[in-house]
Amino acid sequence: MGLLLRLLRPGLGSCVPRLLANRLGTLSTVKVTSHSNDAQPEPTKPIGRYPIPYKKELPFDIVELMEEVEKKTGFLPNVFKALAHRPEEFRAFFAYYNAIVNKETGHLSKADKELIIVATSATNRCPYCVIAHSALHRIYSKNAILADQVIVNWRKADLSPRELAMLEFALAVSRAEDITEEHFKKLELQGFDREDAWDIASISAFFGMSNRISHLIDLMPNKEFYSLGRKNDQDM
Repeated sequence: MGLLLRLLRPGLGSCVPRLLANRLGTLSTVKVTSHSNDAQPEPTKPIGRYPIPYKKELPFDIVELMEEVEKKTGFLPNVFKALAHRPEEFRAFFAYYNAIVNKETGHLSKADKELIIVATSATNRCPYCVIAHSALHRIYSKNAILADQVIVNWRKADLSPRELAMLEFALAVSRAEDITEEHFKKLELQGFDREDAWDIASISAFFGMSNRISHLIDLMPNKEFYSLGRKNDQDM
C-alpha cells in the first residue's frame, strides 16, 4: 500500500496512504440516521478559528486523501479540514498517527488504542478528540457505554483489570509523571510487555499534543460522531 510515502514524499508516484483511510473507513459500516425533513436546519458554525483552505489551493496528495476518507466514511472529519491550513504539518501529523495507531504489531487492539485516546483526551478536556474517538471506540469494541463512563470518571468505569492498568499507565505518561519500574510491573501483570508500554505511551503522548492543538484551533466535532456506534444506529 505504499504506507505513508505519499504523505512524507508527495512527489513520489500516485500511491495514497490508504491505511489511514481504511481505518477511518470503518465508519462506513455504521448507519448515520437522518432526522425528519420537517426539522429546521441547524445554524452553521465555524469548525475552528483558523481559515479552511479551498481544495483548489491544497496539494494534490492531501486532496486525494481527503476525498478517499470522505468517500469511505460519508463525511470528512473536521481535523482534516483544520490541519490542511498547514500542509506540511498535516502530512507529519497523519504520518505519525499512522505509525502509532495503525501499526499491526503488539498486543493493543483497535479498541484499546481508542480507549487510551478517549481517556487522555478527556483528561485534557478536548471536545473534538473525546467525541470523535469515543465513536471509534464504540464501533471497535461494540460497547456503547464504556467510553462514556471513561469520559466522566475512568476510575469508576466498568474496566477490566487489563484496561485499568493500561489507562493508569497512559495517564501517568500524559501527566508527565516519573515513570518507574513499578509502572512496568503493573502492565506486565496484565500481559503487556515493554514494547506495548512504548505503544501505550506513544499514543497518549501524541494525543496530548493533538489535544492542545485542538484547543488552539478551537476544533469542533462533526455532528455525525455523536450517534455513531449507538444502539440501533449500527450495522455490524
